[in-house]
Parts: sequence; structure tokens; C-alpha cells
Amino acid sequence: MAWTQTYQGDEPQRINKWMAQAGVCSRREAEAFIEQGFVSIDGETVTEPGRKIEAGQTLVLNDSAQKALGAQMTLVIHKPEGMVSAHPEPHQQAAFSLITRDRLWAPREDFGRIRIPAADDSFPPLGRLDQDSRGMLLLSEDGVLAKAVIGPESEIEKEYLVRVRGEITDRKIAGLRHGLYLDGRALLPAKVTLIEDQQLRIILKEGRNRQIRRMCEAVGLYVSDLLRIRVGPVQMGGLPEGMWRPLHPQERTALIAASTDQSARAVAGKVKPSLRPGSGGRPGAPKMRR
Repeated sequence: MAWTQTYQGDEPQRINKWMAQAGVCSRREAEAFIEQGFVSIDGETVTEPGRKIEAGQTLVLNDSAQKALGAQMTLVIHKPEGMVSAHPEPHQQAAFSLITRDRLWAPREDFGRIRIPAADDSFPPLGRLDQDSRGMLLLSEDGVLAKAVIGPESEIEKEYLVRVRGEITDRKIAGLRHGLYLDGRALLPAKVTLIEDQQLRIILKEGRNRQIRRMCEAVGLYVSDLLRIRVGPVQMGGLPEGMWRPLHPQERTALIAASTDQSARAVAGKVKPSLRPGSGGRPGAPKMRR
């Protein structure tokens, strides 16, 4: 479906700059779409790359452009413990090695239509997930989405279930929520709640190296299991460990909206979890390890 939006800025702005700020595509992609006649303003096809849009005007990016953007694939993986997100050493295994057809988790009717990336394709991870942690990992060739998820202005939340050793007190939880420093820099406030005995739910808006483990150690707690279950509005859901699926277009839209702390409109929540062909089962909640 064509992307349509009305410009509400105070001053006229170049189309390519506005589209990039809106998270639709990069400036270079916007210029290419204009050259191909894929962009119109108030029903008039735009032919000048330097054209500006004014308040109250409506821009439409047609279906051909949307299809081109959709060809940039993003992968959702349930990474097992022991695998690295990227750049493995000789003795390590990269999460991308899981991207095979027999590990694809998708409805039976879609199974044969989903592109399986080649072994030498470039799919960098959108954020860290340590070798000794597990859960939801995004790999993507989509530069716009990468900026939305891990760019310096991103407001994307990452949610974790964390099992710890040590006595959990109100004072320690308060410390995890606010007031900690790593590498001489203050951490952003975190959302931390006690779910049950020795299990915490931690929500971050940043991703320092081994951040949660180091936060816990700073207050006298020690992580025994760390599972990421959400990135922004996209839930890992019942995706089995070691399996992968493509990111849905609605989830991409919701992630980009959430990156600037806009409402994601619960778009991703409307996408039903997929079942692997022949599974016949119902997705279950991820389990913590003792």
C-alpha cells in the first residue's frame, strides 16, 4: 500500500530530507524514487530532486517504491546462548549461520515464498546480544531500519527477562533503575520490576557492552540467565530457540515510528505469531532457565 503523509512543518523542507527524517527511506533512496517518478505531491508527480514540500501538502510514495523498500530484508532470530551476534572468532559460531530454510519459522503457505539469504549476504545485527545471552536478535540489510533501532536518536526500548543470584532488595532495584555509571558515564534510567523469586524484568533504551550483567554486579546481583523478549513494539513471542522468521512490514513501520518515541499504533501487536509449517502447535511464552 502506498505511503501517504501530510507535511505539518513550519517551514518548507526538501522532500528527500523530510522522508529521511520520517524514517521512510534514506535521502539517496528518496532522490532515486523521484527520478523514477515514484513520488507525488497533491497528485502531481515530482520530477525535481530539490523540490520542497510545504505545510498542508500531501506526499505519496507509490506501491513500486514500497515494494523496493520491502525487498530490504530483516531477520528475527531467537539466538541461543553460545552464539555471537556478528564477526565470530575461528572457534565461534555466528547467529547468521542459523538462517537456513529448515530453521525458517513461517506459515505453511508462505514457506516457499520467503527468500533465504545467501551465506555471503551482509546482515549486520541491530544491537548487541552477548554470546552468553539469548533471545531476540534482529539482523538487517535495511539501513533506514538500522538507524531507527540503533541510531543515536533512537528511543527504542529493549525488554529482558533476567534471572539473578543474590538477595534482591528494594534498594538494589532502585539502584538498577537510576544512578548507575558504566565506564565513567551515567546510564539512562531503566525500568526494573521484580516478577517472581530471583527473576527481574528490565527495560532499557540503550545497549552498552554487557550492560545488564554489569548493572546487576554493581548492586551485588549476578546474572544466571538473560533472555531478550522484545525490541520496541516487536515481540519475540513463541519463536522457538534457534529458529528465525522475516520481519513483517507492519513491524518495520511500528519500529520506525517508535524510534522517535512516536506512537507505534500497536501495529506490530496486530501481527499474529507465525507457526512453523507442520508444527500444529500454539506459540508458548519464553521460559527462563534456573
